[in-house]
Amino acid sequence: MNLLTAAELAADVRARKTTAVDAVKAALERAQRHDASIGAFQVVRAERALAEAAALDARADLASLPLAGVPIVIKDSVPVAGEPMRVGSAATSAEPQTEDHEVVARLKAAGAIVIGLTRVPELCVFGTTDSVFGTTKNPWNLSRTSGGSSGGSAAAVAAGIVSAAHGNDGMGSIRGPAGNCGLVGIKPGGGVVPQDIGFDSWGGMSQNGPLATTVADTALMLSVMAGRPELANVGEPIHPLRIAIAAGEPSVLVKLDPEWRKAAERTAEVLRAAGHTVTEARFPYDPNPLPLLARWFAGTEADARDLDPALLNPRTRTHARLGRIARRLGMLSPKPVDRSRAKITRFFDDYDVLITPTLAQSGPESAQWHKRSWFANLVSNIRYAPYQATFNLLDWPAASVPAGWHSADAVPLGVQIVAPPHPNAGGEALILSVALQLERLQPWPRVAPGFES
Repeated sequence: MNLLTAAELAADVRARKTTAVDAVKAALERAQRHDASIGAFQVVRAERALAEAAALDARADLASLPLAGVPIVIKDSVPVAGEPMRVGSAATSAEPQTEDHEVVARLKAAGAIVIGLTRVPELCVFGTTDSVFGTTKNPWNLSRTSGGSSGGSAAAVAAGIVSAAHGNDGMGSIRGPAGNCGLVGIKPGGGVVPQDIGFDSWGGMSQNGPLATTVADTALMLSVMAGRPELANVGEPIHPLRIAIAAGEPSVLVKLDPEWRKAAERTAEVLRAAGHTVTEARFPYDPNPLPLLARWFAGTEADARDLDPALLNPRTRTHARLGRIARRLGMLSPKPVDRSRAKITRFFDDYDVLITPTLAQSGPESAQWHKRSWFANLVSNIRYAPYQATFNLLDWPAASVPAGWHSADAVPLGVQIVAPPHPNAGGEALILSVALQLERLQPWPRVAPGFES
């Protein structure tokens, strides 16, 4: 395939072997060629992106920019100056935003060129990306969802339109789409990347982060978002790690697909052969889902507070109504979360890293889930994506990396890598180091078949 990684393309632009204008033109051509089949884009910024690329090519400091000329996409859930921020909803304003979000500003300052905004489910609530604006499909299998809520960003990367993208993750919204679409995606822990997502970032659970086709590109994007250049210098672990593999169901409501289980078990064997101490473990998931669900509902209620309820999907209205009830009943107390954090912190006394399946089942069908009932959406989300949200509740870093192929469902498989937070983004660095080793030992294709050019 001819899609350079973000790191390779930036190096070529810095060396003036190619131009940002040429890179953006190529990405826009790929978007025009492929987006009709996948529906990743909410907005394509063709004229503005080309103008920004031309201005970048004229800069004297081009050689200093880590993302020089790299076309990227931004999830339509944070402001991009001059563009509307619809967040998947007819209830939001179509007026253009006046300023870039801090993360967008950092990416632009590093030389990245935003070629478009990507689709999300309404208010980023659910695990499929479909709304009144359209349905986003998985490039690996167009009959299945790309996941949510960063499904548009994931589809754009998996289709080779761009090599890296912005997403955010409040209940698994980077890691789920990464798992569905065969990508690397990381949700950083608290305080690493600026949040400012919606009203209050779902009570602090939601974090901005990158999706990409390689670990190096993911690390590069994260380093820019975080303002920590050292995070781009990812290397494999320098000494054996204590790794827990937890491939059990986190709830009686969940049935783990055997192929997703095998992906975690194969990954365990690969890491064991690499010299790590790998132990099958029972992870102490909180059996009480209410603290997590209450925050999910309440985050939606806060984001919907100033919107016209008549213009919201019924499933979103129900979610917001439950959020009001949760607040009224005092269900957002930190005490249950603190107890769970203490128990999980003790679990990590014996381990450096945890690995789980990214998903319990492959993503559901690509369909207009926003027209289905709230209950149908809730059940689908819980059954297929139960592994990620615990680490939003704890505000710990976690990532998804590809881990094989589901032959029956015709989609990629993935594993989730988790580490406790450490000072100076040490947890993120540790996760990326394990991901880099896995990339070398069980490499994955970067782009879905049929989208290579």
